[in-house]
Amino acid sequence: MSDANTPMEGTPLIQPSTTDHPLYDNVVEACRSVYDPEIPVNIQDLGLIYTIKINDENEVKVLMSLTAPGCPVAGEMPGWVADAIEPLAGVKTVDVELVWEPQWGMDMMSDEARLELGFM
Repeated sequence: MSDANTPMEGTPLIQPSTTDHPLYDNVVEACRSVYDPEIPVNIQDLGLIYTIKINDENEVKVLMSLTAPGCPVAGEMPGWVADAIEPLAGVKTVDVELVWEPQWGMDMMSDEARLELGFM
């Protein structure tokens, strides 16, 4: 049995992003430069970026998902995200991990994405 602070077996620990780090806003903007090739909205506003952690050494760890496990760019998308973040001034390393839990849903999209896709 697990307590509220322990993830269940097979479930990644999705922690809050490091929003107070000086690089956070730039990393978010870099994520906004990456688009899902099937949906004309950036992956940040689609809600595919679950967590952005940045430590004191400016090492960036991104947990992200895709709209569906069978997405044709599943093998490429993490590399696209890393390629967008790595050139940022101050970033030491970037690690992008693809996770499937929690499963992505349309409710994770920003209001801007919903509006752009005609859902509002």
